Amino acid sequence: MATTDSDATDQAVSQGRRPERPAPSGEGGPAPSHPFRGFLPAIAAYLLLVSLLLAADTTVSDVARYTFYVLWGVLLPGTLVFRALRRRPHTLVEDLAFGAVTGLVLELAAWAVFVGAGAQPIAIAWPLAVVIPFAAVPRLRRHWRPRGYRSPSLGWSWSVAGTVMLSSAYFHQVFLSRYPVLANEETSRIFGDMPYMLSLAANAKHHVPLTLPQAAGEPLHYHWFTFAHMAMTDMVGHLDLAVIQSRLMVPALAALAMVITAVVAQRLTGRAWAGPLAALLVFAAGEFTANYPNGVDSWTFGAPAVRLVYWASLSLTYSQPLLIALLGVVGEALRRSRQDKTGTPSAEPAPPFGRGVFILVALFAVASSAAKASTLPVTLAGLALAGLMMLISTRRIPWTVVGLGAIIAGAQLFATAVIFNFESYGLQIIPFGNVQQYWAQWGQPRPAALQALVVAATLVAFVLNHQLKLLGAFPLLWHRRFKLEPLQWFLLGAAIAGPAAYLAVNGYNSSYFTIAALPFGVILSAWGYCESFERAALPNRAKTALAIGALAFTALLTFAIYRYSDDWARFVLRSVGDHVADKSYSRLLPALAAAAVLALIALVCGLLWWAFGRVRPTLRGRGGIVLLTAALTASTPGLFHDALQARESLWTYSWVMPGTQVQAARWIRAHSDPSDVLATNSHCWQFEDYAGEPGCNNVRSQWLSAYSERSVLVEGWAYAPRMMARAGGAAAYGGPFWDQELFKLNEDAVYRPTTEILRRLHDQYQVRYVVVHRPSGAESPLLRDLAKQVFDNGRMAVYELS
Repeated sequence: MATTDSDATDQAVSQGRRPERPAPSGEGGPAPSHPFRGFLPAIAAYLLLVSLLLAADTTVSDVARYTFYVLWGVLLPGTLVFRALRRRPHTLVEDLAFGAVTGLVLELAAWAVFVGAGAQPIAIAWPLAVVIPFAAVPRLRRHWRPRGYRSPSLGWSWSVAGTVMLSSAYFHQVFLSRYPVLANEETSRIFGDMPYMLSLAANAKHHVPLTLPQAAGEPLHYHWFTFAHMAMTDMVGHLDLAVIQSRLMVPALAALAMVITAVVAQRLTGRAWAGPLAALLVFAAGEFTANYPNGVDSWTFGAPAVRLVYWASLSLTYSQPLLIALLGVVGEALRRSRQDKTGTPSAEPAPPFGRGVFILVALFAVASSAAKASTLPVTLAGLALAGLMMLISTRRIPWTVVGLGAIIAGAQLFATAVIFNFESYGLQIIPFGNVQQYWAQWGQPRPAALQALVVAATLVAFVLNHQLKLLGAFPLLWHRRFKLEPLQWFLLGAAIAGPAAYLAVNGYNSSYFTIAALPFGVILSAWGYCESFERAALPNRAKTALAIGALAFTALLTFAIYRYSDDWARFVLRSVGDHVADKSYSRLLPALAAAAVLALIALVCGLLWWAFGRVRPTLRGRGGIVLLTAALTASTPGLFHDALQARESLWTYSWVMPGTQVQAARWIRAHSDPSDVLATNSHCWQFEDYAGEPGCNNVRSQWLSAYSERSVLVEGWAYAPRMMARAGGAAAYGGPFWDQELFKLNEDAVYRPTTEILRRLHDQYQVRYVVVHRPSGAESPLLRDLAKQVFDNGRMAVYELS
């Protein structure tokens, strides 16, 4: 009996093997008819981003300098080093994507050397340390123009570029066009943590390691590699830190994350279209929710994976490309291990990296270690599962996994001991501590059966909220009967470890474990979806209909939640007798009910599909891909809701930043040295809300150290590591400063100054300026007699000590 290609594919998949097949057209092939056509998608994405930046009041000069910085300070040295470490070329986009991430790692080493040596003015020359050897050494010179590239299809390139362009438009709507680079009006508003992040970047221009700018000299045990990157961008590109933070780095790093995701997914799965799909799932598919607007008060299970990652948490924005590149090289080492040790032929078109993969693992692991503290634990958990399954199946120690684990564990130990100084930021192991609020029994205890149902429903809601985009992995697991390759066990283990850590470790910041695990699960999900799509063997017209249907479903769901979410919530609560939303689980009910309705609709449609399939055989075996597409699409409305919400109101944690305060801080920046310290009476979050020191209960003032780029003796201490531990890591600390004697000296300089107090500040603590924030309290008239007033704009006054 003749065997069809489809039969062979199904048989191979059922046996846990990847079917032997010709490379799909998207995976590579002859170059386009004109070489320039291959660069058009990247050019279009770049030009769109530039136009949006210009529309958001970014100057042409800033865009040009940042472009120079990316090319000279990141891409050029990184790509050369990456080419020297990988064995054979695959595609140009892979070289550039991995090269850019490698450049970020090299940049950290250059930062430590130049800042540590006080050689910041010549930091622009650091790429010469790579360029000169690669130009002078004959064996390295060949890496300038490697040969043997394969060209991805134009469809693949335009798909990835389209995802990047979608992200650029999104950032323009929710961030670039909403917040000024520098406050220029008294009613200007900024996101609450932006001054803190800016102050750390300013500190990184002059300190190795970083110190806490709001408490001069206080060690900063924190994942601060992001801010070293910002400092190098400033020193190499000669760009203002405020422009880097509020305009340039967010869309650029997000674009890199999407491109490296597409490259890694294609390499590891051997399927070209897994790349664009994975990139789209990472960026566009958010949390499943029935809420609009979806502000902080309606986040049910920690930080969201789209909005907060990309612009409100710069450390996660910076860490994502590093993590995904690390995922890629670890996965490549496991893929190589399977090939070499089992002799199983590989269908992947990408050539192996070779022994240099272990050096790349070390580079990306060290850089990831203090880019975001949640990344390496998730990666290690994935490796542990892969190693365990290899040990069980082969009864041999998987030395490749042991070696990889040793490298990553070493990087984790380095960060924990050297960078974090074993600080936990108040995180504690309390099983289900982050979700047990939803099954808490207020007042009269519930019957045991009802309580068990509430607990189960809470966990289902958690999976729906954060993990819906990972459903594509289930067909892969099902068809392989869990007979997975080491690479797949690695991805699955990491994907499970993130949400498991969130459920085990109490504290808001543990939600970043969930977010760190998503790229692993997304690649597995894209892999499974592509296999299911191949098995369905849809004709072109059906593929078009499926794409149009997915877009229509997204639009319908987006509109329904936007328009009717309040009505839906009231209807659901009334239906269960919860008229005033006073149950512990009330916030979960609208999303759970929406999921139940969608599941019922899917069931009805599935039965109808089965019935019609008895009449039209062409429908048989293809309903699953339609259902899977709908499920993956169900979490995409959040992206568009973010954009709509941003146009209607600013972010929940935004506050007034009067332009006169920024004006005073920038004056100090222009008239002081980096070693100068400031003293101030500004300690509170929003000064208009408090009448001086007694009413201040949120000591998150960080604006002076941010915009002056100078350390402050005592400004705001809410984010000091020693204080965050007391607050349990869930909220900013609001109690008293730890050194009350120093705090009294600081306050006396403004309200009760004497010659002795001011001299002590100047001689012992290197304070040059006393900065008075009059809404917090007017200075004593004696200060003008004891110090020289050098700045006064009514709201702010600056006095120089000598």
